[in-house]
Amino acid sequence: MKKTWHRGLAALALIPVLAVTACSGGGKQADATAGSGGGQAVSTPRMKVALITHAEAGDTFWDIVRKGAEEAAAKDNVEILYTNDSDAGRQSQLVQQAIDQKVDGIAVTIANPGAMKDVLKKVADAGIPLVSFNAGGDVSAQMGAFTHFGSNEKLAGEAVGTKLASDGYKHPICVIMSQGQVQLEARCAGVKEKVPGTEILYVNGADMTSVQSTATAKLQATKDADVIVGLGAPYTVTLLKAVADANSSVKVASFDLNPALAQAISDGKVLFTVDQQPWLQGYLSVDALWQNKRGGFKVGGGQPVLTGPAIVDKSNISDVLKFVQQGVR
Repeated sequence: MKKTWHRGLAALALIPVLAVTACSGGGKQADATAGSGGGQAVSTPRMKVALITHAEAGDTFWDIVRKGAEEAAAKDNVEILYTNDSDAGRQSQLVQQAIDQKVDGIAVTIANPGAMKDVLKKVADAGIPLVSFNAGGDVSAQMGAFTHFGSNEKLAGEAVGTKLASDGYKHPICVIMSQGQVQLEARCAGVKEKVPGTEILYVNGADMTSVQSTATAKLQATKDADVIVGLGAPYTVTLLKAVADANSSVKVASFDLNPALAQAISDGKVLFTVDQQPWLQGYLSVDALWQNKRGGFKVGGGQPVLTGPAIVDKSNISDVLKFVQQGVR
């Protein structure tokens, strides 16, 4: 499948006028916030978009996704209904709620296709335009989405594996924080394809104390490990603590990015990370649904639109840090 980066999106003034409905603590309780600025959004009619993710409570990655979505919403005169639940069954219920609310478009992560396929068929049956983002790129089209925004997770894993192999690492531990999520499994599969000695470690990503203790025990028991790889920035920061607890000499690498991880790369505590640029995922998902309503446009031409992988290491972290501080990386 040809993977290309599409740049032909509308370049309109970004004016902070939006209404966002947020859902905290796993997507069960919503509250509304609104802001206005000294300008005017596009003149197209107000539309309502549901943004539904599998986010774990407290995972800062999704804050960046939402910032991108909110900026697109401000430009496009869109009201966002944001909800999240890390449980796939409950996430599918959130999609059903969006259908019942008769939204004008749905942007959804598909971390567990089996649990989501029935409700996404209902989205199609209701005639609601659908895009996917972040997770589910391989199944997006068959699930009814007209495009997908995200990183090719297998490719991202291979990028990590290639870099580790070129630097001489032979026994990585790849830490999956939620068993069964296709995008996480694909990341570690990509690493293992390039470094066959890779071992998978499953941890409970909903409990950082458990992540730290499980990783510490694994490092103490696996003396030939030479690098441990976190699949998300907050988890990698916790893995740094596990390395210290285990009194281990293993190095640390990562996927994704947040301020703490960016600083750890700058300080030389983390080798590198592969960034999937989540701000773009949120922004492009909302904007694509607006473009679709505006003119029937389907960004991507039926193909996923890649937002990564982008390697961030000591060589370019100084350039990236300023955007991290602005909350867009």
